[in-house]
Parts: sequence; structure tokens; C-alpha cells
Amino acid sequence: MRRSVTAYGVDAPVLITGESGTGKELAAQAIHERSSRGHGPFIAVNCGALPANLIQSELFGHEKGSFTGAHQRKIGRVEAASGGSLFLDEIGDLPMELQANLLRFLQEKTIQRVGGREDITVDVRVIAATHVDLENAVRDGRFREDLYYRLNVLQIRMPALRERIGDVPLLAQYIFHRFAEEKGRKIKGFSEDALHTMNHYDWPGNVRELINRVRRAMVMCDKFLISPSDLGLERRNNSRLVLTLGEARDRAEIDIIRTALAQNRGSVSLASKQLGVSRVTLYRLMEKHALSTN
Repeated sequence: MRRSVTAYGVDAPVLITGESGTGKELAAQAIHERSSRGHGPFIAVNCGALPANLIQSELFGHEKGSFTGAHQRKIGRVEAASGGSLFLDEIGDLPMELQANLLRFLQEKTIQRVGGREDITVDVRVIAATHVDLENAVRDGRFREDLYYRLNVLQIRMPALRERIGDVPLLAQYIFHRFAEEKGRKIKGFSEDALHTMNHYDWPGNVRELINRVRRAMVMCDKFLISPSDLGLERRNNSRLVLTLGEARDRAEIDIIRTALAQNRGSVSLASKQLGVSRVTLYRLMEKHALSTN
């Protein structure tokens, strides 16, 4: 919680980490919209999807005649984001030679278009995201250490959906209302069975899979309430529905502790009072479940 609030209130670079499909771009958009740059552009670039021979031109632009096919000046993504935020998705896939150019931009706040000699000042906040462990990439020589530290000023980890016990029904309801125009007239929401099944499914595709399953169910459902079969999550295929008593207790504790910490902005003292336990007990439970106040 504190990290996300900090990301809203300052203008430093942000590095968002997490598995594919966990909603890293949505988090980046939220940071941008709630920052002082919210009125400016939000330009997203998938570093892993750009052709290697065009990445420099796409990021920094080019001058007319700078290479074959450059019939006119082109403004790059970095320059287009001036006054706003530049979201560099899958930054771990950026080639080493481009990493040096990006580092120079972060240090100097200036760019040069391909084929140009003029230094152009650009006022941009960089938000980067990756599913790659950049610390390992640095050790393996696949990512520049100096660039890593430039990008990793504020870090936000997006947890996998399977770690967010209790959040899935809320997210599903949000998706349901967001895409309300796609649902049939009769559909009112989810059955209790569907909510229970979703909350105990592994979600290997994370938030992206949740959105896909909910939208598909909204189109295909011919009843008042969406069922597990509409979601393609029949109980017999759900490996997480059978829990031991210890597992169920641990998951309940994690859910309750996370909720209390979130409601009290990470304050262990206030959360322990709300839960009716001592601070020592709450710290012990947090350590047991590897929970933090962030």
C-alpha cells in the first residue's frame, strides 16, 4: 500500500514487476492518472514487440532522410510522452545497445532523433514493467546495472491472482460492471457457486484470464446468474477446492490480516487493535505467512 501511494505522490521512475497478465499496465495507468501528470499523455511501448531494427526510431524518432524510407520527420514515443508518462512494458527485453540510449535519456533528460544532432529536452516520467527478474539479468550480463538502478527507484510488485485470496470476486464484479454493455439483458451477476469457484481457482493467466473468462461468460450465459460452467470452471476441474483444515485456516488468516493492514494503511498497531490481538501476535502471524506492511 505505502509503495503505491508513494508512486502517486512523487515524480520518480517506477518499476513494476510481476508475472504476465497480473495487470502491470493497468497499475501504470493508475499511477499516471493519479499523479500531477494525469492531464498529460500516457504512451505505452512494448519493448519486446518492436522490431529490433526499428526500436531506436520508434523510441526516439528520426529526421527526414536519416535512412531509407525516412521520407519525413517522425516524433518518437519518448518525445510524444512529453508532459506525461512513458510506460516501457517488458523492459527486460530491450536490447543492450538501446539500454545505453535509454540510460542517457534518464540521466540527461534529452534525446536525439535518429539522423539528428540537436539535443531535445523531454519532460517525461518513466514507468517500466517486466516479468523478468532484472537482478538475475544484471548478473548474467543481459541488463545494464546502471540502468536497473535508474529505473528501480520505486518498485511495485504485482502479485499473481492466486495470491490474492478474497480479491477475485471483487475483481470479477468490477469486470462485470465495466463490460456491462456486453451482457445479456437477463444477467444480473454471478451465482454463489461461481464466486466460490473463482476464488479457489489457480488463475494461471492471472487478471488477463479473469477478464477473458468473465467477458465470455457474459456473452454466453443464458440464465440470470453466471455459473461455473459459463466460466469454464466446473468444480470437477478445480484442483484448489479440496483443502486441508490447516490450509483453509492459513488462507483465512492471510486474507484477514491483509484486509486489516490495507484498511489501516499498513499500521500494525491499528490493525492489531482491529483484529483484537497484540502487536507481537500480529507480527508473528505476518512472519509466519511472509506478509509485509507494503
